[in-house]
Amino acid sequence: MTSHPGDHKQPHGESPERPGDEALPRQAPEDAAGLGAAIESEAATSGPEVVGFSVPAPAAEPQEPIERDVPRGYWAEAWLRFRRRRLAMTALLFVVFLALVAIFSPAIVGTKPIVCKYKGEIYFPCLGYFNRSWENAIFTKDRFRNVYAGNLKEKDPESWAIWPLIYQDPERRVREGEWPAQPANPTRNYGSPNRYNLFGTTPAGVDVFAIMVHGTRIALLVGFVSMGIAAAIGITLGALAGYFRGWVDALISRLIEIVMCVPTLVLILALIAVLPKITIWHLMAAIGLTGWTSIARLTRAEFIKLREADFVSAAKALGAGPSRIMFRHILRNAMAPVLVPITFGIASAILIEGGLSFLGFGPPPPTPSWGRILAEGQQNNTMWWLIVFPGLAIFLTVLAYNLIGEGLQEATDPRLREAGR
Repeated sequence: MTSHPGDHKQPHGESPERPGDEALPRQAPEDAAGLGAAIESEAATSGPEVVGFSVPAPAAEPQEPIERDVPRGYWAEAWLRFRRRRLAMTALLFVVFLALVAIFSPAIVGTKPIVCKYKGEIYFPCLGYFNRSWENAIFTKDRFRNVYAGNLKEKDPESWAIWPLIYQDPERRVREGEWPAQPANPTRNYGSPNRYNLFGTTPAGVDVFAIMVHGTRIALLVGFVSMGIAAAIGITLGALAGYFRGWVDALISRLIEIVMCVPTLVLILALIAVLPKITIWHLMAAIGLTGWTSIARLTRAEFIKLREADFVSAAKALGAGPSRIMFRHILRNAMAPVLVPITFGIASAILIEGGLSFLGFGPPPPTPSWGRILAEGQQNNTMWWLIVFPGLAIFLTVLAYNLIGEGLQEATDPRLREAGR
């Protein structure tokens, strides 16, 4: 067989060389493996290689952040459900409005300056409406006799004062010439509402609007202080009865039944017979000492239900004492249902104070009281403004607290919450 020039025999397993292959250096097997690994690494880091021309990658669209539902606590959920009830929220706003009126009542209507400069010193005579001892004694010494308009300039020409919005007094009649361009308050049946007396006057000539504004402070004070006393007693005794059970529960339950048999009005009338002089603080104490039974019973029921919960067992395992478990762990979980009778109790206390003042057993004059205006209106049937305005104030205030109580009950009670959905 004749071999042609250029023909040569290839070893077995080798591929024939192509033209131009002799210019490329051969790689050893291990070098080839390393080169392949390097190419794969470079491809992984730099991305796929585009031959010829490159096509720009499409811009990534901005992604909106994913909204996740943040879990709310029990109180946050209860507040959210409470806000959905328009009547309850309206009642809450009305009570907040009453609280602001009570706090700023000396700046709304009064005859004492809010702030004044007298004999080189700064004084706040309006605080005397809250407590007579807060009014500086220098005005008594200089014989102002509760009439600051005119006396300030007469006794100190360099004095100045900032006065309330309306010049009327809840305790006395404004006389002629006491305030520039303002006549004296009419008396008897002539005190119908007018531009100087928005709600009219009493038979003695005292402005009804001033009594109403300052009486707001008395009404709210009676409700909150008396129910504060009742809540302190009821929550403490109910917690002890529900947590310890046994003879403690039996003893406190019998005490609750005894107190429930004592009417509040009868107890207050007994105090009036015993004490030589009754004040508004005696009324608050009497209402608070007899109004804690419903709070105690509800607190007891909640503690009985929660005392076997897992978090209570965990607190006991960690060595927590009974007082810490009751008032730090259980009470905070039982407080929501307890707020409902407290709210209703505030409305009841305001109604009791108004009824006692109407019957003549309330705080003595010149303490401003809505019930006292009603009593004067009952004696003078032709003076309709003495019945309409205080009666409407008592009705709206009691209604507002009842609506707040119902809203709290629906927002915190699981059964009513499910039914309202």
